Amino acid sequence: MPAIEPAGSAPHPSLQTTLTRRSLNFAGLLCCAGLLGYAWYVQGVLRVDPCPLCIFQRVGVAAIGALFLMAWLHAPKTLGARIYGVMLAAAALLTMAVAARHVWIQHLPAGAVPACGATLNYMLDVFPLTDVIRKVLTGSGECHQVNWTFLNLAMPTWVLLAAAALGALGVWANWVTRRR
Repeated sequence: MPAIEPAGSAPHPSLQTTLTRRSLNFAGLLCCAGLLGYAWYVQGVLRVDPCPLCIFQRVGVAAIGALFLMAWLHAPKTLGARIYGVMLAAAALLTMAVAARHVWIQHLPAGAVPACGATLNYMLDVFPLTDVIRKVLTGSGECHQVNWTFLNLAMPTWVLLAAAALGALGVWANWVTRRR
C-alpha cells in the first residue's frame, strides 16, 4: 500500500537529483579557492614562507580549481563531463604525488635530509623548467621543516588529503551524477 502524504507536501528529492553536476563542480571550485586563500593567509599573515614543494602543491590545487571552474561554466553532457572527471582525477593524483613526496621528505631522519638549495625564483631564472621541476621534486632542507600543524598533521598531509577528496569529488560529480 502506498504511503499517504499530507496535502501540499512534495516528495523529498533524492541526493542524486539535488546535487547536480554543476553544483558539485562549483563546490569543488569553492573548496580550491578556500585552500588557496588559507595558504596565502598562512604566508601573508602568519609569516610562514612556502618551500618550493609547497608552491608546487599550490599550483596543483589551482589547476584542480581551474578544471572545476571550466566544468562548472561549460556544464557539458555525458562525454564532456567524463573527460573533465578524468582530467580532475589526473590533476588530483599529480598534486597528491607532490604532497606525498613532501610528507616523505618531512619524515626523513635528520642526517638524510638534503641541504637547503636555491630559491624557486632563482632556479626559474637560471635553469630550464625541466631542471627546476627535477630539483624541486628531489627536495631540499627547507622542505623538511614543519612550520605549521593542525591536529598534529603538517600542511602537506592536509594537502594530500584535500587533493584526494577533490579528486574523488571531481570523478563523482562528472562521472556518476546526472546533468541538470
